[in-house]
Amino acid sequence: MSNSHIVQPTGYHPTMSLEMAFKRAQLMATLRHFFAERQVLEVQTPLMSQAGNTDVFVPSISTNITVADKPKTYYLHTSPEFAMKRMLATWKVAMYQICSVFRDNEVGRRHNSEFTMLEWYRPGFNLEALAAELSDLLAVVYGQPQPLAHYSYSQAFIDYVGIHPLSANLELIINAANEQGLGGLDLGEDRQGWLDVLFSHLVEPNLGHDMPTIITDYPPATAALAKLEIDEQGNEVAKRFELYIKGIEIANAYDELADGAALQARFEADNAERIRRGLPVMPIDERLVAACDELPACSGIALGVDRLLMVVTGAASIDEVIGFGIGQA
Repeated sequence: MSNSHIVQPTGYHPTMSLEMAFKRAQLMATLRHFFAERQVLEVQTPLMSQAGNTDVFVPSISTNITVADKPKTYYLHTSPEFAMKRMLATWKVAMYQICSVFRDNEVGRRHNSEFTMLEWYRPGFNLEALAAELSDLLAVVYGQPQPLAHYSYSQAFIDYVGIHPLSANLELIINAANEQGLGGLDLGEDRQGWLDVLFSHLVEPNLGHDMPTIITDYPPATAALAKLEIDEQGNEVAKRFELYIKGIEIANAYDELADGAALQARFEADNAERIRRGLPVMPIDERLVAACDELPACSGIALGVDRLLMVVTGAASIDEVIGFGIGQA
């Protein structure tokens, strides 16, 4: 039979081109070389954990396995943060990891339920030092200097929404959403929820077009595992920043909380909010809570590798920079 009569299978092709596969491989090599030169230890942690992420807005994917002949529910990690911090509390050295992470119901032009994260921790670094290292990393990736613009969360809100997010009352925030046609959402009195909607629709698309931009001084409600401080205007803010390039969030950094009791309280508050919203309660990582008191003073950052490759290459969709999008996996 000639080849012309053979029926070829369809639908098996990668969503990423071969040309992009070479670019992705080069990016991975560049990232590893960058940290090797700086003597930052590469580590590997489990993809599955008995504990889950309690964050209301970061949904975990569970998996049922058998351990010692008994059924157990584990959770695919949403980031390697919890396990890496247990290592950090023990070893107290700079470390990084590049790995797949998993989040439920994450599908879109910039989202995939499985994606690649670069996460690194720097004992002795404050956020300014970490931002400088991030700038150095971007310079290596882009092949030219990449200075970072600094922009406070509040100033960005004032410029693009016209309100001060830390002092505006809920009525003013909702009115701003209504004026922009965003008032149809069922967010009730969720103040931070309304701010998140305004930020994602009105602020985020404008960030990082002229140069990579970091947003600083977020509201305390977004602190997650970051420390809190009082800013120059007397407002309590989270000690964290996010990196934006071409309107896309690329990285998220914290001045890391090192207080086990405070961390336990935050996890419990998350689960209380989960109950209020009808979401499943997540098992708290008690090992992380125990490790938290032993963390060295440090800053850490998580960077979306797929999104970075998107903005570097100009790809329009995350499917273009990963082997198989979730629909083809």
